[in-house]
Amino acid sequence: MTKLPVEIIFENDSFIAINKPAGLLSIPDREQSQPSLKDLLLQKFDKIYTVHRLDKDTSGIIVFAKDEITHKFLSAAFEQRQVEKFYLGLVHGAPQNNTGTIDEPIMEHPALNGKMIIDRKGKTSVTDYEVLENFGKFSLVKFQIHTGRTHQIRVHAKHIGHPIVCDPVYSDGNPVLLSSIKRKYKLSKNEEEEKPLLSRTALHSYQLKFKDKSNNFFDLAAELPKDLKALLQQLRKLS
Repeated sequence: MTKLPVEIIFENDSFIAINKPAGLLSIPDREQSQPSLKDLLLQKFDKIYTVHRLDKDTSGIIVFAKDEITHKFLSAAFEQRQVEKFYLGLVHGAPQNNTGTIDEPIMEHPALNGKMIIDRKGKTSVTDYEVLENFGKFSLVKFQIHTGRTHQIRVHAKHIGHPIVCDPVYSDGNPVLLSSIKRKYKLSKNEEEEKPLLSRTALHSYQLKFKDKSNNFFDLAAELPKDLKALLQQLRKLS
């Protein structure tokens, strides 16, 4: 049996839930430029079906179906908003209100491929947010998305003036360096240049709640990856 090089959160005969690492595509891209999580799963299972996706740089929980019936059922559950989806994100600054709802339609940018914008001609997009920790320069925010638009959280976070940290499309994309948050930072003797604490979009899909086709309820969570954990540890220490 092929051992998967990724963390399995839950598996039964109908579906598998994976804690996807950042930097790995959920499904193959058009160019087949690099292996995707789906490719890895196909090495282990004869058939695997895409239910939903995560952006390449977003880590966290993602579900794949193992048969057509489950695929049809779970895909419909996602589309009909019967799945509760929660994310954790690190944003720039601190939102004025600790909780809120962003209800702004999203559509594809007419000229820039792969970029989304807020436009009244777009599709309904609703995101709830709650600030969990405020570090001044950054905040840890819990997001719940009620619709599943491309880049939804990233677009909505930018819209309220607090884009996701390290986001190359909706923010400056700059990595987080310890020297930028620690006052008296010194490079260690054997370091030529500073290694970033985080250099990918600071977004993690951390919880899914849903029912399967037999009406069993699942509440699945994906632990934060090392990069985000280490950055939060530093921010807590320094604040």
